[in-house]
Amino acid sequence: MSAIVATEPSKEPCANPHTEPGEASVATWLGFILMCLGMFMAILDIQVVATSLPSIQNALDISRDAMSWIQTAYLIAEITAIPLTGLLTRVLTLRWLFVIAIGLFTLASIGCAFSDNFAVLISFRVLQGFAGGTLIPAVFSAVFLLFPLRLHPVATTLAGIMAVLAPTIGPVVGGWITETWSWHWLFLINVAPGVIAAAATPFLLPRDKPRLSDWVTLDLIALALMAIALAGLEIGLKKAPQEGWLSPICLVLFVASAAAATAFTLRSVRAPHPVVDLTTLRAPAFAVGCALSFCLGVGLFGSVYLMPVFLAYVRQHNAFEIGTIMLVTGVAQLITAPLAGWMESRTDPRYLSAAGFALFALGLGMSAFQSRTADFDEMFWPQVVRGIAIMFCLLPPTRLALGTLTAIQVPDASGLFNLMRNLGGAIGIAVIDTIIYGRTGGHADALRDRLIAGDVTAAQAIGLDVQLFTHRPPNATDAVVEAYLRPMVEKAAFALSVNEAWMLIACVALIGLLLVPFAGKRPVPSSFDHAVRAGQE
Repeated sequence: MSAIVATEPSKEPCANPHTEPGEASVATWLGFILMCLGMFMAILDIQVVATSLPSIQNALDISRDAMSWIQTAYLIAEITAIPLTGLLTRVLTLRWLFVIAIGLFTLASIGCAFSDNFAVLISFRVLQGFAGGTLIPAVFSAVFLLFPLRLHPVATTLAGIMAVLAPTIGPVVGGWITETWSWHWLFLINVAPGVIAAAATPFLLPRDKPRLSDWVTLDLIALALMAIALAGLEIGLKKAPQEGWLSPICLVLFVASAAAATAFTLRSVRAPHPVVDLTTLRAPAFAVGCALSFCLGVGLFGSVYLMPVFLAYVRQHNAFEIGTIMLVTGVAQLITAPLAGWMESRTDPRYLSAAGFALFALGLGMSAFQSRTADFDEMFWPQVVRGIAIMFCLLPPTRLALGTLTAIQVPDASGLFNLMRNLGGAIGIAVIDTIIYGRTGGHADALRDRLIAGDVTAAQAIGLDVQLFTHRPPNATDAVVEAYLRPMVEKAAFALSVNEAWMLIACVALIGLLLVPFAGKRPVPSSFDHAVRAGQE
């Protein structure tokens, strides 16, 4: 461990350990709101850019195969940065970590907007993703490091709204920007709020002493292993649906990722100063909280991915129309948030988590039976149910996972907690793509065979007029009939595959429900206060 030295860092918590209940000032609240704004920008950026990938592709003359790297580069950098947030918080303090991260995110956004070729754009997307990855867990750490126990539900609700609202409104924002302005503004919209946040937060957040000497304890080997493990997994998940999960390239990536992850884990649990403190996973409540975060990621990112795919290909809606339909989920989240925050401070988080995942599974399962012609009306109630459920799948599990940890443990734990949600989303989308692209051909063949056999229900399933099906025009050749029916069969088959994907992520939400009892006893409300005082000793 050449990168490890024997210097023992201070055990002082990153946040001010002397904060007592009721001492959160107006300045602290304003600083926290700006932190939430930064997190919102980082999450929103992924969604708004996704809607305009074809426009960016045409403008920079990027090949279709290379186009997806605009998103993949961001996600790899983000997923690598998330678990580093604990170390960066200890070294820089929460205040300066946020200022540097939001500043770098803003500068990288400007660089993306003025990129004139693919290589430059990818370079700035990597910087943007790394900065954005630290903003997300920093906010959830701030909930427990800046505020007394009685204010945790309020702060968690605010952060939770921002975290789940961004993926929901992203498509409509991206679609509107694309149709109204140019793709450059997808990045330039980050500049004004980024500058304001970077300029104001140094004067608003509590002033703590940086521990720059902790840099010398950084285990560079462990850091490299973690980066290889996460990047290999992300790239493998990206390629698996098209190349095949057992293709040579995917097998190499997954084996390399697993080997690096194993080596990283073994090195971390033995290191005196690990890059990421994995010992928090020994606590049943935190381990189950991370598992719930993973299940939420599968359902949240999976649903946000499935709806645009269905509405664009089957229903032929543009980005703005898709975003407008998906706003139902966001509105339901906003309406539910105050109630979820109020209940979260008064009810056992295990019960609320169980109720949330049961409702989430119901909302996802309702979409598994949608018709080929599903649109706003048919999608309305499943979205409402999911929107209500999401707030109870985020706020109580956050309390369950982080609420009983010490102030020293929170930054690392928050990174792991948020990493699991992103990993769930990445794995969920890869499995969804595998279902869609792997099952659609089989459904199409089955429908085609039924049509040839004269099955009227098959004709109705693809939207073909029964009268036309039973009384074929005399002058219609086989080639003409096939050309007419092929797109109808493909869309109907695609819709069936989408429904199967909905059912899969509904089952994942049910797994989350079944995991809740393993969280152990109800978390002691005052444990965090005791831990903060213990950190002073």
